[in-house]
Amino acid sequence: MARLVMILLGVDYLRTRWRGLLRMGCLSMLLGVAMFVDALDNALYFPMTPFAVVLLLEGLATLVVARSGIGGQRTLRQVKGVSFCFAAVLILVGHHHGNFVLSMIFGTLFLADGLLQIVSARVVRFRTWRLAVAVGVFEILVAIFFYQPYPTHYVGTVPYCLGLGLIFGGWNMLLLASRLRRLDRNPGMDEADGVPAAAAQATDRAAAAGSADAPDLTIWDGPPEPGEHALTVHVWTPVGSARGEARRQPLVDRYIAAVDRDGAISTGHAALESPEGIYISLYPAEEIDRSPDEFTRILRATRENDVGGKFQPDYPTEARAWCPSTVRVRIRNYDPERLRRFWDAYRQNTTYNLTNRNCSSTVSHALEAALEGASARVWRQARGWRPLWRLLTTPELWVAAQIRKRAKTMAWTPGLTLDYARALSMLADPRPSGWASMTRMALGQMRRHRQDWRQAARAQAGKAGVPGDGPVAGGIDAANVGNAGNAGSVRQAAND
Repeated sequence: MARLVMILLGVDYLRTRWRGLLRMGCLSMLLGVAMFVDALDNALYFPMTPFAVVLLLEGLATLVVARSGIGGQRTLRQVKGVSFCFAAVLILVGHHHGNFVLSMIFGTLFLADGLLQIVSARVVRFRTWRLAVAVGVFEILVAIFFYQPYPTHYVGTVPYCLGLGLIFGGWNMLLLASRLRRLDRNPGMDEADGVPAAAAQATDRAAAAGSADAPDLTIWDGPPEPGEHALTVHVWTPVGSARGEARRQPLVDRYIAAVDRDGAISTGHAALESPEGIYISLYPAEEIDRSPDEFTRILRATRENDVGGKFQPDYPTEARAWCPSTVRVRIRNYDPERLRRFWDAYRQNTTYNLTNRNCSSTVSHALEAALEGASARVWRQARGWRPLWRLLTTPELWVAAQIRKRAKTMAWTPGLTLDYARALSMLADPRPSGWASMTRMALGQMRRHRQDWRQAARAQAGKAGVPGDGPVAGGIDAANVGNAGNAGSVRQAAND
């Protein structure tokens, strides 16, 4: 997650804050170690009950404001709220059963993630696959640690998890802070995406020159309108781009590939389009054999699977030659100059690899280059560490970080790129907070009720003033006579 934070905050925000990141990393590691050591015996000093109460309140608050979200945002907040409430209830229940269930859940998550990482690394064989296997083995060892009752009979499950999270997060902060000291590019970007210092400084000076007159960016209520200036990520899903009717395989046809009735495999496609005329769509120069017998071999990200590639000229040409994109994700807040700089360097190499350098990885890297510093641009009117805090408290950041981690250890696919682009769109073009949306909805409902009451009152007043109603009409005439007499008395007194 730390790498994604570095990308979204950008070089401009990080240059003067590497010391702060270093201190935060050290503090996080110290707190994590202290919390983990404290949980090794049955005498816990960690405030479990207050922590569970805060977790429960956060979960309930998230569920309350979840209905104000849009689409996937609503689902994400509902999942977060239910998870927080479930974990809080288990902690409050305590004793043996609650701690045991929590320990089994955490152990299963670590075990599944470790096994998936090992299997995918062995199959794909990307450049750092041995390191990924080692990390997967470590996750399996952590899972075993959670499964077995020693030394506290599951009492220290929650402090273990919090301690490990603080340790890993602090370690990442230390690594990134050390790289910030000799900054020549964004330390969160991959080497293929990085930009030399001279080019970066030129762009930064141009951005700084124009930032004084640029209006402060704000939050938006929804995605860009069709005619609005925005970056577009085109995704052809495996099912949507299959030549024939695809066999339904949940998750597999969403994130990996779809197989039609004839056995042909469709992996989908991804492209990126900007209003400035940049269109990034990498495709193999010659069709790759994707038969089931050869598919396992070509999944390896090795040099023998490198083939020649070609970049499509524009979206209309590609759509006419194939079919329109299945899904589009549009983002307002991006940097056209950084995107152009990335594209000028990236298109010099036309190599295509099904897992290591494919259409989805190309689009994901281009999207990261275009969104570098997006969060800092949105919150640039805020001072100090507030942009970092706002970013860390956004649930989509955690989703995007997990997607990026999974894609780096496996391969970028159109399905992962689609989810990644959606999550980044919520970070680059932030929506109103849940409480702000709920407040606005409540005020709007109160305003509508007030208007309904006024209309009902006018309707009743209109019915009361209709001619022909004997008593009412007589009362009105009598009142008019009385008022006329009073008016005459007033005029007489005035003349006197």
